[in-house]
Amino acid sequence: MKVLIINGSPRKNGNNAVAISEMQKIFEKEGVKTTVVQVGNQAIRGCAACGGCFKKGKCVFDDAVNETAPLFEECDGLIVTSPVYYASANGTLISFLDRLFYSTHFDKTMKVGACFAVARRGGCSSTYDELNKYFTICGMPVASSSYWNSAHGREPGQAAEDAEGMQVARTLAENMTFLMKSIALGKEKYGLPEKEEKIYTHFIR
Repeated sequence: MKVLIINGSPRKNGNNAVAISEMQKIFEKEGVKTTVVQVGNQAIRGCAACGGCFKKGKCVFDDAVNETAPLFEECDGLIVTSPVYYASANGTLISFLDRLFYSTHFDKTMKVGACFAVARRGGCSSTYDELNKYFTICGMPVASSSYWNSAHGREPGQAAEDAEGMQVARTLAENMTFLMKSIALGKEKYGLPEKEEKIYTHFIR
């Protein structure tokens, strides 16, 4: 089992890293390999809606998005973490995710998705809602925890003092591992759900 973790914080050793470390303890115990990609501190532009990825098979902007795409394709689960900026995820992370999900045309069905938000005080639940939409648009089951996936802390390292938040991170990793293993068994026995041909309804004709 492989889990790809995207750290959307610009701080390499900030509070997102604290939450990720708690998850990694559980994944290691369960024999799940993790790879962490830090994107919040990179210069990543947004999608230009050029459609070039349909011709090239990858994004036309050759940066961390294209570097991460193969890791995304081979993983069993994806976790996205972000600090909260104005009740939203880090803008760099959103640009990265827009392009990563749009330019990767492989089937993402039944890869397990999860997100985790860290804030000084408020905005975690709206960030949680925002990030989960990337998973639910492409058939990825969402892993949950014992509470909404979030922790609190302002200064680097303070999230470690949020005992409930750290428990939520650990429980998320436990639940995600169970889901990934259960899906792997289900795919082996039953295969993936049958898909209809895609229907597009456009509202301007």
